[in-house]
Amino acid sequence: MGSMEANISIPPYESEGMLHEFAGYTVLWILPMMLLSLTFVLGVLGNGLVIWVAGFRMVHTVTIIYYLNLAFADFSFSATLPFLIVSMAMRGFWPFGWFLCKFTNIMMAINQYGSIFLIAVIALDRCICVLYPVWVQNHRSITLAKKVITGPWILAGVFALPTFIFSNTINDRQGNVHCLVSLESLGSTEEEQVKILIAILLPLGIVRFIIGFCMPMSTIFICYGLITGKIHRTGIMKSSRPFWVLTAVVASFFICWFPFQLIVLLVSVWAKEITMYEDNYKVLLVLIPQTMSLACFNSCLNPILYVFVGHDFRERLIHSLPIRLEKALSEDLVQTINTAASSGAPLAEGELRAM
Repeated sequence: MGSMEANISIPPYESEGMLHEFAGYTVLWILPMMLLSLTFVLGVLGNGLVIWVAGFRMVHTVTIIYYLNLAFADFSFSATLPFLIVSMAMRGFWPFGWFLCKFTNIMMAINQYGSIFLIAVIALDRCICVLYPVWVQNHRSITLAKKVITGPWILAGVFALPTFIFSNTINDRQGNVHCLVSLESLGSTEEEQVKILIAILLPLGIVRFIIGFCMPMSTIFICYGLITGKIHRTGIMKSSRPFWVLTAVVASFFICWFPFQLIVLLVSVWAKEITMYEDNYKVLLVLIPQTMSLACFNSCLNPILYVFVGHDFRERLIHSLPIRLEKALSEDLVQTINTAASSGAPLAEGELRAM
């Protein structure tokens, strides 16, 4: 997703020429590659460990199904980053051919959108578990979870469809190959292609900003706000750990994604009023790789925030590898609910500690 959106308005070999006009060009060029490289290493290792533990060493529950899907989305996305990193290191050249150009971009788009929507689903599931324990005991099932989990993937596929249609390898005037958006299908002449592109950029940018960021962010914020409110109302929070875990989840999602979504939205909104050769537009295009790499970084933070930061999960994971790993990870949210309900204890703290 990131690479295609970064190239939707201007080819990388043209943006490279613009970068030389700004001070600190080397930093602006190297910083995204360093952050993407870190995301690749941490994302593959962290999400790979979650997939191994939750997918192959323990019984699948509703919680595990959600964790597995999120880990799979982040792992698949992180695994495609080396292609993007190499292309950035080669100043936007693409040495991997047409198939990998289209395949890499569609994989990045589907899995990154899938990750965003899955985070919102997990937040909603946690909120329901805390606020409606009776409904959860009667209706929260693996069958229902498998049906619910198809929603984020279908939505991600719809959002990634333009990437699949328009991504292609293109030769520049010097014969160098680049992987970016091809506008040939939009019109017979270059002027017609640009006109149609500008016409669709605004509605596409607004829809992407609202559905791809505002709605998931609002869902996460509202759900974790309700959970935090339940904690304070019941007065059962013995430590500040649950509160800070929830705060970290919301803050990291917003910090990582908002700059990129804002820049892409501004590019879409201002496309009609200014051309790519004006200074303000150049600044926006230069900022896309920086903000894109920050958005990608959220993929390697997810296993830390959703799994390893959790007090019980982290401690048991460390103490049980490799001997008693399955037993350490077998605790499910429903078990916490049943225990709390049978003992008459409030639900919120036990539920949050299982997060």
